[in-house]
Amino acid sequence: MSLKNDSFPSSVAFDAINSSLQSNDAERKSAVKAGQAIFAFVLKNIQGETDTWYVDLKDKGEVAKGEAPEGSKADVTLSLSDEDFGKLVAGKTQAQRLFMSGKLKVKGNVMKATKMEPILKKAQVATKAKL
Repeated sequence: MSLKNDSFPSSVAFDAINSSLQSNDAERKSAVKAGQAIFAFVLKNIQGETDTWYVDLKDKGEVAKGEAPEGSKADVTLSLSDEDFGKLVAGKTQAQRLFMSGKLKVKGNVMKATKMEPILKKAQVATKAKL
């Protein structure tokens, strides 16, 4: 099942992240061990609509739609525009730069947010081809 939402062009990145996590059991376990959190992404498109995806690096090592797996809550919620998320996963900007300029809002454990960067880097190669 694709996680892509046509109204959010950068949402193809969630499929790439999920593929990266699902393709190698050792990589997934390593990502979960390093992440130890559930990351929610709230994206806003140019029409002003919002949609939410999560990356579970606490238990299962999976990506899905919604704020968190059923019965759980996100440790970190990252809110940004679809355009800026596209730039972030394509490696054209850094999360720290977006945060400092006010384009990335972080709720929850800010230190855990830094654990997401290596996962985004793994998805960059697959995403660049699609964006």
